Amino acid sequence: MLPLYIFIVIVAIFFLSAAIKILNEYERGVVFRLGRVLGRPKGPGLILLIPIVDRMVRVSLRTIVLDVPPQDVVTKDNVSIKVNAVVYFRVVDALKAIIEVENYLYATSQLSQTTLRSVLGQVELDDLLARREKINERLQEILDLHTEPWGIKVSNVEVKNVDLPQEMLRAIAKQAEAERERRAKVISAEGEFQAATKLAEASDILSKNPMALQLRYLQTLIEISTEKNSTIIFPIPIDLIRVFTDQALRR
Repeated sequence: MLPLYIFIVIVAIFFLSAAIKILNEYERGVVFRLGRVLGRPKGPGLILLIPIVDRMVRVSLRTIVLDVPPQDVVTKDNVSIKVNAVVYFRVVDALKAIIEVENYLYATSQLSQTTLRSVLGQVELDDLLARREKINERLQEILDLHTEPWGIKVSNVEVKNVDLPQEMLRAIAKQAEAERERRAKVISAEGEFQAATKLAEASDILSKNPMALQLRYLQTLIEISTEKNSTIIFPIPIDLIRVFTDQALRR
């Protein structure tokens, strides 16, 4: 049989461990006394409780990163995809997070999954791929509105991966290739149009100034003469040789 003083020490240690609680800076404690909430959440620091009578529930105020598992979604244009997301939220009111909902982590997770399927089911696939920031904002607004009564603030929602069927991936690749070909043809047509415009302007200038045409002709001959093994036939104007022909006829 244990001595009386050892029994007293054991009981004292038990009561002290049950009565003294220490909360970190990022924690708050919701204290229930005989089932009733005892004022506002306690902490941080040293908290004194009445053993057996008081019960404290710890709540972390740090940002929680919730990974939403892949969800099967049918978009507005009837494309079946799998989408997962990540939700960033934190508890701003520890009292509401404990007494307004049984398990705020589980409730937020389930709400995130249903909201993700609901919102993405109202948009088309092209909008989901091209306007993801707006969809993230929409998800954040809806989740924040529904979790506010639980004392939770949703700060950000990010759609992570969008898994498309193989046939849809092939269709998107063909569409992208066709778009690149269209752009290449448009650029080529614009280049030909600009070149034709410049040639028309140059021809107008040369037609108004015959000497400019002669200079261009001589410049072309110079460029040709730089090439090796080139034979150039240079037409001489008839006026230059008329003097010699007249002298031969006189003789």
